[in-house]
Amino acid sequence: MKYAIIESGGKQYKAVEGSSIVVDLLDAEAGQEISLDAVLLLVDDNDISVGTPVVQGAKVKATVVGEEKGPKLIIFKYRPKKRYRVKTGHRQVYTRLQIEAIEG
Repeated sequence: MKYAIIESGGKQYKAVEGSSIVVDLLDAEAGQEISLDAVLLLVDDNDISVGTPVVQGAKVKATVVGEEKGPKLIIFKYRPKKRYRVKTGHRQVYTRLQIEAIEG
């Protein structure tokens, strides 16, 4: 099984050929092909390449499936005996990527 550990947006993700991953919002449109060059680890059956900090010449090619929203988070601020209550919500936007090929 061939897979890679990639970095996107300061976070690390496991990319397996043929699967999809959800990463932080990228500036790309649906259907666009992108190349992720920050490959930290590359595993191909028994061959393991560890980067220092990245594996030279390794790339992960992916296609942008689209954008999606994460779960709603409730932020509630409260100060007792002061009549202070503030309730807000937030939904983070993510990008779903379909992993096409791992080269390296």
